[in-house]
Amino acid sequence: MTNNSQLTQANSSYPILYSLQNCPYAMRARLALLLSEQDIIIRAITLKDKPQQMLEASPKGTVPVLVLADGSVLEESIDIMLWALKRNDPQQLLLRDKKQYLEIIELIERADNEFKHPLEQYRAAKRYHQDTEQYWRQQCEVFIKELEQRLNETGHFVGNQLSLADYAFIPFMRQFGRVDRKWFAQAPYPKVKTWLTTQLQSRLYAKMMCKHELWHDQAENTFL
Repeated sequence: MTNNSQLTQANSSYPILYSLQNCPYAMRARLALLLSEQDIIIRAITLKDKPQQMLEASPKGTVPVLVLADGSVLEESIDIMLWALKRNDPQQLLLRDKKQYLEIIELIERADNEFKHPLEQYRAAKRYHQDTEQYWRQQCEVFIKELEQRLNETGHFVGNQLSLADYAFIPFMRQFGRVDRKWFAQAPYPKVKTWLTTQLQSRLYAKMMCKHELWHDQAENTFL
């Protein structure tokens, strides 16, 4: 990968990622872009002052937004992950087997549809001291139990190695574990907890969470 110092005068031939530091969708997009070992300009933003350039590219006004060199725009984190890894997948995270690839996509879609809403409700219940906290945690656990079973059976979520699913889940599992750290520490999911700890302690995760100064239209290019 090219060095930042070599690319300070980069132009629009490089894709541009608009990103928010702790947004889980932006986090998993950054993970995949780093895993694909491509040169990507990153523009760190705040939702309180969204850049006009980002809004022109993506009027929805949420992150992540990836503007490609040809001007086309990817607005969904999974689309960004797939775009990145289909261009370069040195760890074979999409797996070679078509059936397993489809299983990865199906598992991620199920997580997005079945896990994220209960997770949001669980986090809100904890934050606002609502009596529904335990209920929403139990709803989250339905999916957590499946992940634990998969890890018990094969050591991985899909197939016999790390896959796109691992990196799609990291930001949301991180959120789940942080809602009630004391409960999570003793929760009956040892495989999931070990997996999450390993991911959060990795060099890749540390690089993905590297803070960038907020972008403005006079700023020099910064690379992911």
